Amino acid sequence: MSQELSTIDAQQSNAPSGLCRVCGRPSSSSSTSDDLPQELRSIVAANSTSLDEVAKVCLPCVEMFRRGQAQLEAHASIFQETSYVLPTPLRMQADERFTGRNVTMAFLDSGFYRHDDLTKPNNRIVGYHSIFDPTIDQTSLESTDVASWHGMMTSVVASGNGYLSQGFYKGIASDANLVLVKIGRTGHISEANIERGLQWVIDHREEFGIRIVNISAGGDFPESYLSNSLCKTVEQAVRAGLIIVCAVGNAGMSPGHEVLPPASSPACIAVGGLDDQNSLDRARRGMYRSSYGPTVDGLQKPEVIAPGIWVAAPILPHTPTADEARLYSELDAAPDAELKSIIETRGLSDPDLVEARDLPIPLLRQLITIKLHEGNVINQFYKYVDGTSFAAPIVSSIVACMLEANPKLTPQAVKRILIHTAERVPGIEVERQGWGVVVARAAVEIALKSS
Repeated sequence: MSQELSTIDAQQSNAPSGLCRVCGRPSSSSSTSDDLPQELRSIVAANSTSLDEVAKVCLPCVEMFRRGQAQLEAHASIFQETSYVLPTPLRMQADERFTGRNVTMAFLDSGFYRHDDLTKPNNRIVGYHSIFDPTIDQTSLESTDVASWHGMMTSVVASGNGYLSQGFYKGIASDANLVLVKIGRTGHISEANIERGLQWVIDHREEFGIRIVNISAGGDFPESYLSNSLCKTVEQAVRAGLIIVCAVGNAGMSPGHEVLPPASSPACIAVGGLDDQNSLDRARRGMYRSSYGPTVDGLQKPEVIAPGIWVAAPILPHTPTADEARLYSELDAAPDAELKSIIETRGLSDPDLVEARDLPIPLLRQLITIKLHEGNVINQFYKYVDGTSFAAPIVSSIVACMLEANPKLTPQAVKRILIHTAERVPGIEVERQGWGVVVARAAVEIALKSS
């Protein structure tokens, strides 16, 4: 609890008992509007049933208004143009003629899930491998273990077809095929594990027709690409014709903001994060907290940037997070008369809602909205996420469309085109953004014209 709320609580302990003039509930401790922080007074006044300027307000109501104020400050500018998160193809102005058809992408990540956006109506997962147990079959893709979260999201951000959103929240490469390579379990993924996964892709690239490798994982510590084993394997992969796309990491606000292997390899395409404010207005563009160079070898990293925040991604089914998202979405869409019964029958996992079920409808609606925003919930199937882990798959999906347009492109040609067509964000240092924001349509157009 914040210091200012602790002060309010102390003041309330000496106040007479009575009814809260906002929610009407009995309260053994109450505060007056004069006790509240200035930014909360107008909110309380708007919701109070009393014209008395010193009307008493219970601590639960104060806490709810504080949370609501925080959400207003965090989300007001983001959703001022629309009430929902924009789909990735729209915000990147992708060329709808190209969706990664007949292109296979490999994803190296901690774990994966056979998500409906990848498997319905047609299963586009053409291969799966775990470096921990090479004999494991694809039933592991049905696990809802915590390790499945990250890889499920990165693969669906790039290649999901939006099956659970009627095509709305789809990736740019929504028709691409996927090979999923599990390289972690929980926590940090070591360079050795990334290298093992990448070597497997190199060895099996022709078997599965793999052209692109997305690596949304960072290495152990800064090291020259001339001596780093993982970077050498990246070089080997590119010589074999693979296009390696790496997330640079999220340490842009930390001292040193270091770019680690494999993103520090000169042969890969290193991707940083753009904050486009969930808007199509280029004037609102800014930077996400991406790591950036120069690397220990003096290389510019990242080369390009893509949205690293406000990215729509799937929720892992059959998890507490999925249960909460389903509850909040159902409540948000329900008629007022049904809110209490829904909470009583299906809201036991959320004590806040159970306690608040008898609140006046406007206050209950406000709490539901707070819950949606605090959980970054779009609907029962999707939430919005952040991190360069999701910027990299967006670039990988654009590369898939470029290869659909021109399968003869080499890794070097793809990188040159992305850099050539990128748009710089005004007022942002070159070191942070590289050559700028990837431009999907322009990159595909040049790919079409390239010999």
